Amino acid sequence: MITDVRTVAKNLPLAVLSALAHARSRDGDVILEVIGAVLQEMRQTDPDTAEYFFDFLELTLGKTPAGKKWKDIMSFVSYFPGRGTVRETAYLEGEAKGKAKGGGKGILLVLEVRGISVPDDVRERITTCTDLDRIDTWLERSRTVACAEDLFAGDPESVPSDPEQG
Repeated sequence: MITDVRTVAKNLPLAVLSALAHARSRDGDVILEVIGAVLQEMRQTDPDTAEYFFDFLELTLGKTPAGKKWKDIMSFVSYFPGRGTVRETAYLEGEAKGKAKGGGKGILLVLEVRGISVPDDVRERITTCTDLDRIDTWLERSRTVACAEDLFAGDPESVPSDPEQG
């Protein structure tokens, strides 16, 4: 059984197999913690290999108690702000989409409360926007606009709906 950092660092594949072999024993948690520490350091020098072993263990341990322990360990080492890892990128993209969706709902709610009708094309533009700065601008404008289309006044993509106006 492999439980020390040096041995894991020297022979990671063997350590991972050891973790799988001892997944149901008391010592399984110790092995996983050591592997997690080594992989955390490895992410700085060989992020592809580190990600491979993180994912491999997550998949093979599945929903077992060892799998839960591995997910707990990963929650501490999975995100390194600014490193651009796959997990970090996916997390940040998902977070931004969620914030944009919430902001879009907020804009529509403000307009609804104010009694301003929202045409389908305006609703679609609001709900499909993923630019958080633009969403914030529209939310601020939603408090004072006379009609829903006025949200977009001054936006670079704003094109008059009537060709004779432009």
